Amino acid sequence: MTIDSVRGAPDTPELSPSDGTELIQLLTPEGERIEHPDYPLELTTDEIRGLYRDLVIVRKIDMEAVALTRQGELGLWASLLGQEAAQIGSGRAMTDNDMVFPTYREHGVAYCRNVEPINLLGLFRGVNHGGWDPAEHGFHLYTIVIGSQTLHATGYAMGIQRDGVLGTDKAGATIAYFGDGATSQGDVNESFVFASVFNAPVVFFCQNNQWAISEPLEKQSRIPLYKRAEGYGFPGLRVDGNDVFACLAVTRKALENARTGQGPTLIEAYTYRMGAHTTTDDPTRYRLKAEEESWKLKDPIERVKAYLVRNDLADTAFFDEIDAEAKQVAAGLRKACLALPDPQPLEIFEHVYADKHPLMTEEQEQFAAYLASFEEVSS
Repeated sequence: MTIDSVRGAPDTPELSPSDGTELIQLLTPEGERIEHPDYPLELTTDEIRGLYRDLVIVRKIDMEAVALTRQGELGLWASLLGQEAAQIGSGRAMTDNDMVFPTYREHGVAYCRNVEPINLLGLFRGVNHGGWDPAEHGFHLYTIVIGSQTLHATGYAMGIQRDGVLGTDKAGATIAYFGDGATSQGDVNESFVFASVFNAPVVFFCQNNQWAISEPLEKQSRIPLYKRAEGYGFPGLRVDGNDVFACLAVTRKALENARTGQGPTLIEAYTYRMGAHTTTDDPTRYRLKAEEESWKLKDPIERVKAYLVRNDLADTAFFDEIDAEAKQVAAGLRKACLALPDPQPLEIFEHVYADKHPLMTEEQEQFAAYLASFEEVSS
């Protein structure tokens, strides 16, 4: 039995790097460094070790969140397992002036933007409305509606453009994250139109993890996703999404192009969702174990570790230290999560509108009266 027969799409082409398209890669799965003429990348030893630390800690945070969900402490969690390089690489490519528009899986990008992980857990525990200030972190709230954040990012980018700061040291760009499945949404395609026509300073970062929940990529597109950009009139490229070096270099250049008035770019980070779509999903129902096993050989953390070892840039003590730190972060996160206070019931009405809304006020008063009725009975 072939993978295609399991997927139910035997007549559709497999969209992978073997289809003849260029996959931008700077670090092989074996940890060998590759130079690319269009994406030079100079990193110090400390910077490389820092990227490794980011990858390990973010994965540990993710694993702890999954465990908390399984134990009933979170209502839901969307794991980033396998996509750490795409998120850390792109996240570390940004400046303070840039603004991120995430989905609900960008925990690694949030980490790079100094959003405390406990705020992410609070959202999925149902005790806050997001828990961070987008303006403070340059990182908007998580978006559950598939693809809608791409329009938000494009509109924000057009605002930056009209501020007249492009090409100056105050210039910023926006970056919108979404998955391969979101490319089938109208919002994403509409944002491509607006971004292209107005030459907006926005980077579209598609984490192609091969599966839109249970639908494989070949049911989403007949061509590689990055090639769609050509039809809208702006550049598109495919990068090895498990290569943190390549994701850093490619995103850095795309953002710089946006900040200097060269318009949008579509980056397809070719990666794989190693876990379930969310903790309510069972991927064994729609994909083969062999497929997951083949992607384990491309693990983003192991290839950076291999590079460090190959070049004598880190020893066992360094790796042990990072592992110990990651465990400490996870333990602290667990403790903080369990200590999160339940919100007051009426807080659900806060932050819905910037100003008071008549209908919302009426509903709030009705709910307050309902809650008060229980106090009357108990007394």
